[in-house]
Amino acid sequence: MKKPRRTPVFVENIEIVDAGSEGMAVAKPEGKVVFVPFAAPGDIVDLSFFKKKRNYFEGKIIEIKKYSDKRTAPVCSHFGLCGGCKWQHIDYKWQLFYKEKQVKDNFERIGKIDNPEISPILASDKRFYYRNKLEYSFSNRKWLTDKADAGTHSEDDVKGLGFHLPGMFDRILDIKHCYLQEEPSNRIRLFIKDYAIRNKLSFYNARAYEGLMRNMFIRSTSDEKFMLIIIFQYEDKEVINKLLTAVSEEFPEITSLLYAINNKKNDSVSDLPMHLFKGDPFIVEKMASPNPLHNNLEFRIGPLSFYQTNAKQAEKLYRTVFDFANPKETDLVYDLYTGTGTMALYFARFAKHIIGIEYVEEAIADAKENARMNHIANTTFIAGDMAKVLDDDFIEQHGVPDIIITDPPRAGMHRKVIEQLLKIKAKKMVYVSCNPATQARDLSLLYQQYKIKSVQPVDMFPHTQHVENVVLLELRSELLADE
Repeated sequence: MKKPRRTPVFVENIEIVDAGSEGMAVAKPEGKVVFVPFAAPGDIVDLSFFKKKRNYFEGKIIEIKKYSDKRTAPVCSHFGLCGGCKWQHIDYKWQLFYKEKQVKDNFERIGKIDNPEISPILASDKRFYYRNKLEYSFSNRKWLTDKADAGTHSEDDVKGLGFHLPGMFDRILDIKHCYLQEEPSNRIRLFIKDYAIRNKLSFYNARAYEGLMRNMFIRSTSDEKFMLIIIFQYEDKEVINKLLTAVSEEFPEITSLLYAINNKKNDSVSDLPMHLFKGDPFIVEKMASPNPLHNNLEFRIGPLSFYQTNAKQAEKLYRTVFDFANPKETDLVYDLYTGTGTMALYFARFAKHIIGIEYVEEAIADAKENARMNHIANTTFIAGDMAKVLDDDFIEQHGVPDIIITDPPRAGMHRKVIEQLLKIKAKKMVYVSCNPATQARDLSLLYQQYKIKSVQPVDMFPHTQHVENVVLLELRSELLADE
């Protein structure tokens, strides 16, 4: 049975009053909460909107009657279609204001923490070309921005290489120039697309699950070394070799060239064997130590490794965590959700021992390799489900930590993990989060035993609504007295 069509409501001269979640702005006509894309606080607009959920509506701008003074001109020609930089039309100082406000609102609304003292957000030095990893998808049916002459395009004209449109698995926005990654990232993408079209290579059809060219990843380092991984839907060695040879000859900056075959119905590549075509199977990123007298840390990044996508800003983030924790040579430190061990290794030269726990076994293998490469021996890395690994037996075996660092995924920490942290009663805890909402939820539970001493937002992703937040927690004095 078909769902009844939703009749939109039209309203005029409505002010956009706030910036909301998922990159939306917020209007409140007649007390209704309406989320509006590509608007800026201070805009006066005519809106159409319809009810999406019980307590909010989704809207669309019909006309902007007055432009907000918080606006700026987007530099990207794809703004408004691409879902990657939803705040590019908002002046950067106001982006920072609303990210900081997001942290405060979540702490007060979800965490029930009144008037939290929040340090000014750490801005990103680079506002464009700051990412070190991008993923692109091929499509035999790109999104046509000009619908009027849709029937006049040739088969090659509608082939696209770019980003998925928000909420559309089978539609790709063909990207001419992306402002997220340094060159030759754009030139690599355009060269491969042009080569594939000239040589009649088929682009992937997401509905029929067919077509040779499927996805590609470009990774880069601060010293301008590049890794390229191309994902093909099936193996055709002659065709693949010719393409990869052409790419290798055109771009000597690519020091790691790999490919994989994915004939599954999903785009996940974490379970695929990676085939090295030329160069090294990894690239190496460097990070400054907290002590300038120490050598830089080096992290080996493979095709499937996790590494912070804004490397320069990651140094500010890690330094914040380090300064909050203030480790001593006698301290035992637990690093929960350690990933490939970057935070643990950042701390290791300043503590007695670091224990990193992570669910993904491949990440733990990377962490151990990174420890070996940096000649760091006072780390232990353990793979397993945090809610099951971090139990009483684990604490008895490894010792009660002086400091706990936790950097969970967007969903936050499992209730069992929080219950265990409350039993451990570490003197200090530093909670790093990419989602202030779930962080605030978890802090409301930890608050019974811990005081919030410092809060530091960090802008890792300019022109997006995302904000990283670091919180220092200290065990309450009355509990310290019981120890």
